[in-house]
Amino acid sequence: MDLVETDVGLDIVVTSLASDAHTWNLVFLQLVLEEMGHRVLNLGACVPDGLLVSECARHAPDLVVVSSVNGHGFHEAKRVIGLLRAEPGLAATPVVVGGKLGIDGPGGRERTSALVGAGYDAVFEDAGSLAAFRAFLDRLPVGVRS
Repeated sequence: MDLVETDVGLDIVVTSLASDAHTWNLVFLQLVLEEMGHRVLNLGACVPDGLLVSECARHAPDLVVVSSVNGHGFHEAKRVIGLLRAEPGLAATPVVVGGKLGIDGPGGRERTSALVGAGYDAVFEDAGSLAAFRAFLDRLPVGVRS
C-alpha cells in the first residue's frame, strides 16, 4: 500500500478500527480528501491495531483519519489513540476520529471530551461534521513532511 501521488496537499492515512467492517465511509473520505488535493492511503476495514500503528509509522503521514460506523468506535478509538501516541514518530501527528462512535447516538461533549483527552486532535460525530472536518483540514499546514 502506498500513498497516491499528487503535487500538493497532505499525506493522510484513512482507516477503520479492528471491529469495523464498513468500507463506504472510508471510500467517501478518500474521495473527499483526494478532491481537496491530498494524498491518501486507505487501510480499509477491520484494521488490526498493530497494522494501523506500523503503517502510520512507515508512512509518517501528516494526518491520520479514523472512521467508524459500527457503533463501537468510542471504546476502540480510545485504545488505538494510546497506541499511536506511544509510537515516538507519531506522538505529535494530528489524529482525528469520526463517524458513528456509539450505539446511543451522538455522544455530544462527553464523548468528544473523553476522546480529545485521550489524545485525538478532533472528533467529528455530529450532523454537519463534514463541514467541520474540511475546516479542520484547511487549518493544517501543507507540506510539513515534504
